[in-house]
Amino acid sequence: MVAAAVAALVPLPAGAVERWYSTLLYPPLQSVLTGASNLVPFALLDVLIIAALVLIAMGAARDIAVRRRKGWFYALWLLATRLGALAAMVYLLFLLVWGLNYRREPLESRLRFDESRVATAAARQLALKTVEAVNRAYLASHRQPERAFTAEQGLEDAFLRAEGALNVSRPARPGRPKRSLVDFYFRWAGVSGMTDPFFLETLVASDVLPFERPMVLAHEWSHLAGFADESEANFLGWLTCVSGSDAAAYSGWLFLYNEVTATLHREERTEIARRLDPGPRDDLRASAERAQRNVKPAIANAGWRAYDTYLKANRIESGTANYEEVVRLILGTEFENGWQPQLRK
Repeated sequence: MVAAAVAALVPLPAGAVERWYSTLLYPPLQSVLTGASNLVPFALLDVLIIAALVLIAMGAARDIAVRRRKGWFYALWLLATRLGALAAMVYLLFLLVWGLNYRREPLESRLRFDESRVATAAARQLALKTVEAVNRAYLASHRQPERAFTAEQGLEDAFLRAEGALNVSRPARPGRPKRSLVDFYFRWAGVSGMTDPFFLETLVASDVLPFERPMVLAHEWSHLAGFADESEANFLGWLTCVSGSDAAAYSGWLFLYNEVTATLHREERTEIARRLDPGPRDDLRASAERAQRNVKPAIANAGWRAYDTYLKANRIESGTANYEEVVRLILGTEFENGWQPQLRK
Protein backbone atom coordinates (compact mmCIF):
# COMPACT_ATOMS: atom_id res chain seq x y z
CA MET A 1 0.00 0.00 0.00
CA VAL A 2 2.92 2.32 0.68
CA ALA A 3 4.34 1.57 -2.76
CA ALA A 4 0.98 2.36 -4.37
CA ALA A 5 0.72 5.64 -2.47
CA VAL A 6 4.21 6.65 -3.56
CA ALA A 7 3.46 5.73 -7.18
CA ALA A 8 0.26 7.78 -7.11
CA LEU A 9 1.68 10.90 -5.47
CA VAL A 10 5.30 11.24 -6.61
CA PRO A 11 5.51 13.21 -9.89
CA LEU A 12 7.46 11.68 -12.76
CA PRO A 13 9.06 13.78 -15.54
CA ALA A 14 6.89 13.50 -18.66
CA GLY A 15 9.99 13.23 -20.84
CA ALA A 16 11.26 10.23 -18.90
CA VAL A 17 7.85 8.52 -19.04
CA GLU A 18 7.68 9.17 -22.80
CA ARG A 19 11.17 7.86 -23.47
CA TRP A 20 11.42 4.89 -21.13
CA TYR A 21 7.84 3.72 -20.69
CA SER A 22 5.59 4.88 -23.56
CA THR A 23 8.25 4.41 -26.25
CA LEU A 24 10.48 1.60 -24.94
CA LEU A 25 8.58 -0.62 -22.49
CA TYR A 26 4.91 -0.27 -23.33
CA PRO A 27 4.79 -1.07 -27.11
CA PRO A 28 6.21 -4.64 -26.89
CA LEU A 29 4.11 -5.27 -23.78
CA GLN A 30 0.98 -4.12 -25.63
CA SER A 31 1.76 -6.30 -28.62
CA VAL A 32 2.13 -9.40 -26.46
CA LEU A 33 -0.90 -8.81 -24.21
CA THR A 34 -3.29 -7.72 -26.97
CA GLY A 35 -2.06 -10.53 -29.22
CA ALA A 36 -2.75 -13.06 -26.46
CA SER A 37 -6.16 -11.61 -25.54
CA ASN A 38 -7.14 -11.58 -29.24
CA LEU A 39 -6.90 -15.39 -29.23
CA VAL A 40 -9.97 -15.81 -27.02
CA PRO A 41 -13.51 -14.65 -27.93
CA PHE A 42 -14.48 -13.62 -24.39
CA ALA A 43 -13.33 -10.69 -22.28
CA LEU A 44 -10.46 -11.63 -19.99
CA LEU A 45 -11.42 -8.63 -17.86
CA ASP A 46 -14.60 -10.51 -16.95
CA VAL A 47 -12.48 -13.42 -15.70
CA LEU A 48 -10.40 -11.03 -13.62
CA ILE A 49 -13.50 -9.43 -12.08
CA ILE A 50 -15.02 -12.81 -11.20
CA ALA A 51 -11.74 -14.05 -9.72
CA ALA A 52 -11.41 -10.89 -7.60
CA LEU A 53 -14.98 -11.26 -6.30
CA VAL A 54 -14.35 -14.92 -5.41
CA LEU A 55 -11.14 -14.03 -3.54
CA ILE A 56 -12.88 -11.24 -1.64
CA ALA A 57 -15.74 -13.60 -0.71
CA MET A 58 -13.31 -16.27 0.48
CA GLY A 59 -11.44 -13.71 2.57
CA ALA A 60 -14.69 -12.45 4.09
CA ALA A 61 -15.65 -16.01 5.00
CA ARG A 62 -12.34 -16.44 6.83
CA ASP A 63 -12.87 -13.12 8.61
CA ILE A 64 -16.24 -14.29 9.90
CA ALA A 65 -14.53 -17.35 11.36
CA VAL A 66 -11.92 -15.10 12.99
CA ARG A 67 -14.70 -12.92 14.44
CA ARG A 68 -15.94 -15.87 16.48
CA ARG A 69 -12.54 -16.18 18.14
CA LYS A 70 -11.20 -12.59 18.34
CA GLY A 71 -14.20 -10.32 17.84
CA TRP A 72 -15.61 -8.03 15.15
CA PHE A 73 -12.98 -5.30 15.43
CA TYR A 74 -10.12 -7.64 14.58
CA ALA A 75 -12.12 -9.29 11.78
CA LEU A 76 -12.94 -5.90 10.22
CA TRP A 77 -9.31 -4.86 10.54
CA LEU A 78 -8.25 -7.98 8.62
CA LEU A 79 -10.86 -7.32 5.92
CA ALA A 80 -9.82 -3.67 5.54
CA THR A 81 -6.11 -4.47 5.28
CA ARG A 82 -6.78 -7.27 2.80
CA LEU A 83 -8.94 -5.02 0.58
CA GLY A 84 -6.35 -2.24 0.83
CA ALA A 85 -3.54 -4.57 -0.19
CA LEU A 86 -5.63 -5.92 -3.10
CA ALA A 87 -6.47 -2.39 -4.29
CA ALA A 88 -2.79 -1.41 -4.06
CA MET A 89 -1.70 -4.42 -6.13
CA VAL A 90 -4.36 -3.70 -8.76
CA TYR A 91 -3.27 -0.06 -8.96
CA LEU A 92 0.41 -0.93 -9.35
CA LEU A 93 -0.47 -3.45 -12.07
CA PHE A 94 -2.62 -0.80 -13.80
CA LEU A 95 0.30 1.65 -13.84
CA LEU A 96 2.76 -0.92 -15.16
CA VAL A 97 0.57 -2.32 -17.92
CA TRP A 98 -1.07 0.89 -19.21
CA GLY A 99 -1.72 3.65 -16.70
CA LEU A 100 1.66 5.42 -16.90
CA ASN A 101 0.63 6.58 -20.38
CA TYR A 102 -1.42 9.26 -18.61
CA ARG A 103 1.88 10.86 -17.58
CA ARG A 104 3.57 10.94 -20.99
CA GLU A 105 4.25 14.10 -23.01
CA PRO A 106 1.12 15.63 -24.59
CA LEU A 107 0.45 14.87 -28.24
CA GLU A 108 0.47 18.53 -29.17
CA SER A 109 4.18 18.64 -28.27
CA ARG A 110 4.92 16.58 -31.41
CA LEU A 111 2.43 18.43 -33.64
CA ARG A 112 2.76 21.80 -35.30
CA PHE A 113 0.22 23.19 -32.86
CA ASP A 114 -0.60 26.88 -32.50
CA GLU A 115 -3.06 27.99 -29.82
CA SER A 116 -3.87 31.14 -31.79
CA ARG A 117 -5.70 29.01 -34.38
CA VAL A 118 -8.23 27.95 -31.74
CA ALA A 119 -11.00 30.51 -32.17
CA THR A 120 -14.79 30.66 -32.54
CA ALA A 121 -14.60 31.67 -36.20
CA ALA A 122 -12.27 28.74 -36.92
CA ALA A 123 -14.67 26.38 -35.15
CA ARG A 124 -17.52 27.59 -37.36
CA GLN A 125 -15.43 27.03 -40.49
CA LEU A 126 -14.54 23.54 -39.28
CA ALA A 127 -18.24 22.85 -38.66
CA LEU A 128 -19.08 23.89 -42.24
CA LYS A 129 -16.35 21.63 -43.63
CA THR A 130 -17.58 18.81 -41.41
CA VAL A 131 -21.16 19.11 -42.71
CA GLU A 132 -19.91 18.91 -46.30
CA ALA A 133 -17.77 15.88 -45.45
CA VAL A 134 -20.66 14.16 -43.61
CA ASN A 135 -23.04 14.61 -46.53
CA ARG A 136 -20.46 13.43 -49.05
CA ALA A 137 -19.38 10.43 -46.98
CA TYR A 138 -22.98 9.41 -46.31
CA LEU A 139 -23.71 9.05 -50.00
CA ALA A 140 -20.52 7.08 -50.62
CA SER A 141 -20.80 4.80 -47.59
CA HIS A 142 -24.47 3.95 -47.92
CA ARG A 143 -24.01 2.71 -51.46
CA GLN A 144 -22.15 -0.18 -49.84
CA PRO A 145 -23.69 -3.02 -47.79
CA GLU A 146 -24.03 -2.49 -44.04
CA ARG A 147 -21.21 -4.93 -43.36
CA ALA A 148 -18.81 -2.33 -44.76
CA PHE A 149 -19.04 -0.64 -41.35
CA THR A 150 -17.68 -3.77 -39.68
CA ALA A 151 -14.81 -4.41 -42.13
CA GLU A 152 -12.08 -4.39 -39.52
CA GLN A 153 -9.17 -5.19 -41.83
CA GLY A 154 -9.60 -1.95 -43.76
CA LEU A 155 -9.87 -0.03 -40.51
CA GLU A 156 -6.70 -1.68 -39.20
CA ASP A 157 -4.83 -0.52 -42.31
CA ALA A 158 -6.11 3.03 -41.82
CA PHE A 159 -5.10 2.88 -38.14
CA LEU A 160 -1.57 1.91 -39.17
CA ARG A 161 -1.41 4.89 -41.55
CA ALA A 162 -2.72 7.28 -38.89
CA GLU A 163 -0.12 6.07 -36.40
CA GLY A 164 2.55 6.66 -39.03
CA ALA A 165 1.26 10.20 -39.57
CA LEU A 166 1.85 10.86 -35.85
CA ASN A 167 5.31 9.28 -36.00
CA VAL A 168 4.44 6.44 -33.62
CA SER A 169 7.69 4.50 -33.36
CA ARG A 170 6.11 1.05 -32.99
CA PRO A 171 2.52 0.68 -34.25
CA ALA A 172 0.04 -0.82 -31.80
CA ARG A 173 -1.67 -4.15 -32.34
CA PRO A 174 -5.45 -3.56 -32.81
CA GLY A 175 -7.71 -5.34 -30.36
CA ARG A 176 -10.37 -7.88 -31.27
CA PRO A 177 -13.77 -6.29 -30.51
CA LYS A 178 -15.45 -8.14 -27.64
CA ARG A 179 -18.56 -7.95 -25.54
CA SER A 180 -18.34 -7.97 -21.75
CA LEU A 181 -20.51 -9.47 -19.04
CA VAL A 182 -20.96 -5.90 -17.80
CA ASP A 183 -22.39 -4.86 -21.17
CA PHE A 184 -25.62 -3.97 -19.36
CA TYR A 185 -23.68 -1.26 -17.51
CA PHE A 186 -22.22 0.08 -20.77
CA ARG A 187 -25.75 0.46 -22.18
CA TRP A 188 -27.22 1.95 -19.02
CA ALA A 189 -24.34 4.42 -18.57
CA GLY A 190 -24.10 5.45 -22.23
CA VAL A 191 -20.59 4.00 -22.66
CA SER A 192 -19.80 2.94 -26.23
CA GLY A 193 -16.54 1.12 -25.57
CA MET A 194 -13.71 0.51 -23.16
CA THR A 195 -10.05 -0.46 -23.23
CA ASP A 196 -9.24 -3.11 -20.66
CA PRO A 197 -6.14 -1.68 -18.91
CA PHE A 198 -4.93 -5.08 -17.66
CA PHE A 199 -5.15 -7.42 -20.67
CA LEU A 200 -5.22 -4.55 -23.22
CA GLU A 201 -8.30 -5.79 -25.03
CA THR A 202 -11.08 -3.83 -26.76
CA LEU A 203 -14.63 -3.97 -25.40
CA VAL A 204 -17.56 -2.60 -27.42
CA ALA A 205 -21.11 -2.06 -26.19
CA SER A 206 -23.75 -4.22 -27.83
CA ASP A 207 -26.01 -1.30 -28.73
CA VAL A 208 -23.42 0.60 -30.80
CA LEU A 209 -24.96 1.27 -34.22
CA PRO A 210 -23.13 0.16 -37.39
CA PHE A 211 -22.19 3.69 -38.48
CA GLU A 212 -20.84 4.44 -34.99
CA ARG A 213 -18.69 1.32 -34.77
CA PRO A 214 -15.61 2.39 -36.82
CA MET A 215 -15.03 5.49 -34.69
CA VAL A 216 -15.58 3.56 -31.45
CA LEU A 217 -13.04 0.94 -32.49
CA ALA A 218 -10.53 3.52 -33.73
CA HIS A 219 -10.83 5.42 -30.44
CA GLU A 220 -10.23 2.32 -28.32
CA TRP A 221 -7.33 1.19 -30.53
CA SER A 222 -5.81 4.65 -29.98
CA HIS A 223 -5.84 3.89 -26.25
CA LEU A 224 -4.04 0.63 -27.04
CA ALA A 225 -1.45 2.73 -28.88
CA GLY A 226 -0.68 4.43 -25.57
CA PHE A 227 -2.75 7.59 -26.01
CA ALA A 228 -4.53 7.50 -22.65
CA ASP A 229 -5.73 11.11 -22.89
CA GLU A 230 -9.31 11.00 -24.25
CA SER A 231 -8.90 13.99 -26.59
CA GLU A 232 -5.74 12.46 -28.06
CA ALA A 233 -7.47 9.10 -28.54
CA ASN A 234 -10.32 10.94 -30.27
CA PHE A 235 -7.79 12.76 -32.47
CA LEU A 236 -6.02 9.58 -33.58
CA GLY A 237 -9.36 7.76 -33.93
CA TRP A 238 -10.72 10.53 -36.14
CA LEU A 239 -7.52 10.56 -38.25
CA THR A 240 -7.90 6.81 -38.66
CA CYS A 241 -11.46 7.06 -39.88
CA VAL A 242 -11.03 9.95 -42.32
CA SER A 243 -8.10 8.13 -43.95
CA GLY A 244 -10.01 4.86 -44.19
CA SER A 245 -12.92 3.50 -46.21
CA ASP A 246 -16.05 5.48 -47.06
CA ALA A 247 -17.84 3.80 -44.15
CA ALA A 248 -15.04 4.66 -41.71
CA ALA A 249 -14.85 8.25 -43.00
CA TYR A 250 -18.58 8.71 -42.47
CA SER A 251 -18.28 7.44 -38.90
CA GLY A 252 -15.38 9.78 -38.19
CA TRP A 253 -16.97 12.87 -39.72
CA LEU A 254 -20.30 12.26 -38.01
CA PHE A 255 -18.45 11.99 -34.69
CA LEU A 256 -16.67 15.29 -35.35
CA TYR A 257 -19.95 16.96 -36.34
CA ASN A 258 -21.31 16.31 -32.86
CA GLU A 259 -18.11 17.53 -31.20
CA VAL A 260 -17.59 20.73 -33.16
CA THR A 261 -21.23 21.88 -33.20
CA ALA A 262 -21.30 21.50 -29.41
CA THR A 263 -18.77 24.36 -29.23
CA LEU A 264 -21.02 26.78 -31.16
CA HIS A 265 -23.85 29.02 -30.01
CA ARG A 266 -27.37 27.66 -30.36
CA GLU A 267 -28.23 29.86 -33.34
CA GLU A 268 -25.09 28.74 -35.18
CA ARG A 269 -25.78 25.08 -34.37
CA THR A 270 -29.28 25.43 -35.78
CA GLU A 271 -28.01 27.08 -38.94
CA ILE A 272 -25.31 24.42 -39.42
CA ALA A 273 -27.79 21.59 -38.80
CA ARG A 274 -30.01 22.83 -41.64
CA ARG A 275 -27.17 22.03 -44.05
CA LEU A 276 -27.24 18.33 -43.17
CA ASP A 277 -28.83 16.00 -45.70
CA PRO A 278 -31.77 13.81 -44.59
CA GLY A 279 -29.60 10.67 -44.31
CA PRO A 280 -27.19 11.99 -41.68
CA ARG A 281 -30.11 13.58 -39.82
CA ASP A 282 -31.78 10.18 -39.62
CA ASP A 283 -28.57 8.61 -38.27
CA LEU A 284 -28.17 11.31 -35.63
CA ARG A 285 -31.78 10.74 -34.65
CA ALA A 286 -31.14 6.99 -34.40
CA SER A 287 -28.19 7.63 -32.08
CA ALA A 288 -30.29 9.87 -29.86
CA GLU A 289 -33.11 7.33 -29.75
CA ARG A 290 -30.67 4.56 -28.82
CA ALA A 291 -29.43 6.62 -25.88
CA GLN A 292 -32.97 7.53 -24.84
CA ARG A 293 -33.99 3.88 -25.00
CA ASN A 294 -31.04 2.36 -23.11
CA VAL A 295 -29.42 4.98 -20.89
CA LYS A 296 -30.61 5.17 -17.29
CA PRO A 297 -29.87 8.75 -16.14
CA ALA A 298 -29.12 7.94 -12.50
CA ILE A 299 -26.60 5.25 -13.45
CA ALA A 300 -25.10 7.33 -16.26
CA ASN A 301 -24.63 10.40 -14.04
CA ALA A 302 -23.05 8.36 -11.26
CA GLY A 303 -20.81 6.52 -13.71
CA TRP A 304 -19.58 9.69 -15.42
CA ARG A 305 -18.96 11.39 -12.07
CA ALA A 306 -16.84 8.42 -11.04
CA TYR A 307 -14.98 8.50 -14.36
CA ASP A 308 -14.45 12.25 -13.99
CA THR A 309 -12.79 11.59 -10.63
CA TYR A 310 -10.72 8.78 -12.15
CA LEU A 311 -9.42 11.01 -14.95
CA LYS A 312 -8.54 13.84 -12.59
CA ALA A 313 -6.74 11.37 -10.31
CA ASN A 314 -4.66 10.38 -13.35
CA ARG A 315 -3.64 13.99 -14.00
CA ILE A 316 -6.30 14.79 -16.64
CA GLU A 317 -7.35 18.08 -15.05
CA SER A 318 -10.40 18.62 -17.26
CA GLY A 319 -11.88 15.25 -16.32
CA THR A 320 -14.61 13.96 -18.65
CA ALA A 321 -14.58 17.31 -20.49
CA ASN A 322 -11.30 16.02 -21.93
CA TYR A 323 -13.32 14.12 -24.57
CA GLU A 324 -14.46 17.42 -26.10
CA GLU A 325 -10.95 18.88 -26.33
CA VAL A 326 -10.39 17.05 -29.61
CA VAL A 327 -11.87 20.10 -31.36
CA ARG A 328 -9.17 22.30 -29.84
CA LEU A 329 -6.52 19.79 -30.94
CA ILE A 330 -7.82 19.74 -34.53
CA LEU A 331 -8.20 23.52 -34.76
CA GLY A 332 -4.71 24.19 -33.42
CA THR A 333 -2.93 21.62 -35.60
CA GLU A 334 -1.49 22.45 -39.01
CA PHE A 335 -2.70 20.07 -41.74
CA GLU A 336 -1.55 19.61 -45.33
CA ASN A 337 -2.68 17.40 -48.23
CA GLY A 338 -6.19 17.10 -46.90
CA TRP A 339 -6.00 16.06 -43.27
CA GLN A 340 -2.35 15.08 -42.93
CA PRO A 341 -1.12 16.50 -39.57
CA GLN A 342 2.25 18.23 -39.70
CA LEU A 343 4.82 17.38 -37.05
CA ARG A 344 7.43 19.49 -35.34
CA LYS A 345 10.93 19.06 -36.68
